[in-house]
Amino acid sequence: MTITSNTTNNGPSHLAPGTGAEAGGAPGAGLGADDPRLALAKAAAITGSLISGVRPDQLGDPTPCAEFDVRRLLGHLVAVLDRIATAGRDGDLGAVPVLRTGVADDGWRAAWDAAAHDVQAAWSDPAELAKMKVLTFATLPAPVALAIYTSEVVTHGWDLAKATGQEPVWDDTIVGASLQTMRMALPAEGRGGEIPFGPIVEVPADAPLIDQLVGWVGRRP
Repeated sequence: MTITSNTTNNGPSHLAPGTGAEAGGAPGAGLGADDPRLALAKAAAITGSLISGVRPDQLGDPTPCAEFDVRRLLGHLVAVLDRIATAGRDGDLGAVPVLRTGVADDGWRAAWDAAAHDVQAAWSDPAELAKMKVLTFATLPAPVALAIYTSEVVTHGWDLAKATGQEPVWDDTIVGASLQTMRMALPAEGRGGEIPFGPIVEVPADAPLIDQLVGWVGRRP
């Protein structure tokens, strides 16, 4: 499995397991369409291209995620990959900071790619998909955990695109799956406090899937 992203908006550079350096020596065939690692790979690719598109003068700009400016959002995104890798190794996610710090202003893409390689290594064994994973908020089957993290990568990728004036080509298969995941995982009521999401922002039923996703998690498209 490889989730390293390239500089295009429509997919990662590699999506199949291999041998040797490509996948930490783990053999494997191609990832199936329903393998949750494939969805994560594609989400990582789009977000990687967005990170490449951030200008230095935008790092202090606000984002739709009110607690983060662009620089802090980048730090959070890389930390999300750190958490995904830690989950793949059955580590303590509570010990992983919510922000990656100490990255030079021109080093965010390199940090993202390195974190993506780490996720690749941590999840290269398909046996991980049969496990229960202890996250900071629940203990879940590994495919569900990966689906939730993929939704987070997509949503924060949208935050980054919105903050920096970029218009990526979203993969509707991945966005649609993320929307379905968040509708199941994130209740419509009782938000705020322990459920750190704003109220649903209503969008037309025929709105693009990315608008439906960010509206569900409380963003205004």
